[in-house]
Amino acid sequence: MDSWIPNPRAQPFVPRRYHGGGGYASGIHFSQIRSRRFITKIFQGFLVIVLMGTLMINIMFIMDTSKKLQQDPQKDYSTDIQHEMPEGMENLNQGPRRILEKPKTLAVEVVSSRNKVSVGVDGTMILEDDEVEKNRGIHILVLHQGTGSVMAKRLFDTYSAHEDEAMVLFLKMVSDGRIIIFTVKDEGSFQMKTTARELLKSLGSDKAQVIGWRDMWAMVTIKGGAKLGESHSKSADLQSWGSPILLKADIPLRPVEETECDWPQSDVNERRRAFCSKIEGYGSVCSCKDPAPLEFFPAPLADNRVHDVPVAVIASDRPHYLYRMLRSLLSAHGVNPSMITVYIDGYFEIPLEVAKLFGIRGIQHTPIGIKNARISQHYKASLTATFNLYPDAKYAIILEEDLDVSPDIFSYFSQTLPLLAEDESLYCISAWNDQGYEHSCKDASQLYRVETMPGLGWVLKRSLYKDELEPNWPTAEKLWDWDMWMRLNENRKDRECIIPDISRTFHFGATGVNMNSYFQDLYFKKHSINTLPHVRLKNVESLKKDNYEELVNTAIAGATLLDHSKSPCEESFIPDTSDVTYVMYIKMNSMNDDNWKQLAKCFKLWDLDVRGFHKGMWRLYMKGNPLYIVSVPISPYAKYKPADVTPLYLPAPTKPQDSKGNKR
Repeated sequence: MDSWIPNPRAQPFVPRRYHGGGGYASGIHFSQIRSRRFITKIFQGFLVIVLMGTLMINIMFIMDTSKKLQQDPQKDYSTDIQHEMPEGMENLNQGPRRILEKPKTLAVEVVSSRNKVSVGVDGTMILEDDEVEKNRGIHILVLHQGTGSVMAKRLFDTYSAHEDEAMVLFLKMVSDGRIIIFTVKDEGSFQMKTTARELLKSLGSDKAQVIGWRDMWAMVTIKGGAKLGESHSKSADLQSWGSPILLKADIPLRPVEETECDWPQSDVNERRRAFCSKIEGYGSVCSCKDPAPLEFFPAPLADNRVHDVPVAVIASDRPHYLYRMLRSLLSAHGVNPSMITVYIDGYFEIPLEVAKLFGIRGIQHTPIGIKNARISQHYKASLTATFNLYPDAKYAIILEEDLDVSPDIFSYFSQTLPLLAEDESLYCISAWNDQGYEHSCKDASQLYRVETMPGLGWVLKRSLYKDELEPNWPTAEKLWDWDMWMRLNENRKDRECIIPDISRTFHFGATGVNMNSYFQDLYFKKHSINTLPHVRLKNVESLKKDNYEELVNTAIAGATLLDHSKSPCEESFIPDTSDVTYVMYIKMNSMNDDNWKQLAKCFKLWDLDVRGFHKGMWRLYMKGNPLYIVSVPISPYAKYKPADVTPLYLPAPTKPQDSKGNKR
């Protein structure tokens, strides 16, 4: 064997298998194989029968459940299932039950206290305000009666004047059936007058008439339905506050389909439906029976020069103002909705939804800066975006969210636009007259030139913005007012703006960075706005620089001199005549003298600074008479003053002094 060598060509050995015949061992092996195959087939058949049976049971269960739901959709079948479960397995049904079934009530907890208010729903905080000495007043939340979602969140500082009126208006605009939650922080009664208290009483309050100074109060109610809870804590004296209160209430929810309106299918109603499903406080917009229109069909303008001029609406988080403004704007004759863009300072949802409601484009951007600087940067971003969106536009119309517009505002801009195009001495066309109060203006067809930039609805030239204003715009760290900056002569460069005698806009906003209800009442409430739809402006060509000088010189030279021996503060200073042109002269050594402000107080005009003048001269109407007020000696029109007339001077009233001689 040691000499054995394997043959490389040999085939591998494979054992021979025996088939059929012969042996006893092979017969036993074959029998075992057949037996195993038979058992496997029996087992497989049994499994098929079990699976088929399970499938049939599930199908019958689904059909039976569907039939029951169709017969009685409000019945809670999960309880029937639970009763059929074996003892000890009841809790296994709780998981699926929470998925299949929405809660029928919401557990609400409302806190009212001096330094904190909060509202929690089913353990989730939907309002929490604990900033010390901020956000005083009545906080109001409106919830959807079908889903419990927050549809509106408002704060009314009813310690301040007119806030109760705003609250009444808002509550009247809320649809019946909505859930309303009230809670007071710090103080909410000082300026809450009878009308507001009566409305709260009509909403179910038993405490509305007795809510007093620094009392704490909270209420949960359904508008047009039942009160769900109310709590009140009385302050002990004028120096203290009522004890904090915690109001708990259970809010029943209704089926969502019962809360929806059956408006006809249309693009407008699709926008309405999307808006009204999540936002509240806009009155008849969401009325099921008589919804307010969202489309307006004002008359077109013949020869409309501003049809393709972009309109920028400067907005922030004041959606109710924006809603009012857009209704006014879309009703103006000659409006082109496709050219309107709302620019929103911040990522606020509701202002954007208001713009969408009217089919208007809305653009949000990230705020930059704080206070006045933030407003200034918002303006710059909006103006830049406007000219970028419309690269062929030579002009832009700038409006704000708290302005009503006259029905002829586009006609006014269309008629005056050629002046801005042809007269290089012009800075802007404005729809606002700073001195245009109800008693100091008269003629809707009359135009003036002024050296100050009024804003509040104006036309801006692309070349002015791109070449001069945009490169030099105040940066974010400068807390400057954009309009005051634009009035600086280093920017204005002796150019002037065209304004109407009767304004084409009306400022209605009573809240803002630089605005409150007192300021609105004192300086804006009695401003006049034109209500005539078709006004043909007179002598537009006379507003060009040289023509205007000729007009003014002629008018002053021929005007009737007022009696300068009288005080202009006397009622008889302006005679009881009509359409007689008068002139008066006041002493002013510079345009910063206080003499104009003292005269403005007498005439009940804008008296915070000196504005609305042309070369040291003001034009207005008093008692229905045209009046020219000329400053001496700085105005070139002072040459018309007779030598024997002494310019009027009104000294500022002296401030009272305390016991130590200090002015108070």
